[in-house]
Amino acid sequence: MSPIPGSGLAKGLAVTLRTMTKKTVTAQYPDVQPDLPPRSRGVIGLFEENCTVCMLCARECPDWCIYIDSHKETVPAAVEGGRERSRNVLDRFAIDFSLCMYCGICIEVCPFDALFWSPEFEYAETDIHELTHERDKLREWMWTVPAPPALDPGAEEPKEVAAARKAADKLAAAQAAEAAAAAEADQAAETGQAGQNEQTGQNEQTGQNEQTGQTGPEGGQA
Repeated sequence: MSPIPGSGLAKGLAVTLRTMTKKTVTAQYPDVQPDLPPRSRGVIGLFEENCTVCMLCARECPDWCIYIDSHKETVPAAVEGGRERSRNVLDRFAIDFSLCMYCGICIEVCPFDALFWSPEFEYAETDIHELTHERDKLREWMWTVPAPPALDPGAEEPKEVAAARKAADKLAAAQAAEAAAAAEADQAAETGQAGQNEQTGQNEQTGQNEQTGQTGPEGGQA
């Protein structure tokens, strides 16, 4: 069945009339900040302590807007006779937000949770070169990263938390064992000292008794 001529125009006018009867709502930005969704993609923050300079984020970035420089340092052996190791030390970590398309691939591929989304979006600049944020600036954005949502009831504990708790329990057990061993050693030392003092007192009393038995009341031979 062919449509009635002018039906599309009538539908469009109906939509216009309905919209005209509604109250106009204007966002009073920047006086009133917008209510952003919790997973908004504003800017990327860097948690430098977690970065191992694996270069995954820079290699997977479609726009090649991540710049990383590093050098290697030799770490002495942890125990005597052990082998020295080398580790990467981060020298530069920068993101050019004039090239970034906010795909979030760098955050997804980071195996050590060093990159996070921040909902902050007010960092426009008059000079395009200022949109390249170095690691100090990226570190400052970490203070604006929202806390992660709470776990569902009955959910498994995160592996990082479980590993940290296990290490803390192991350290506490080792410290408790050392304290107990030290207490036992102190108690043994006190017991040995008390026994030595008692033996010394007995020897002195025996010697005094022998001296008294050999000498008479007037100092003569008994």
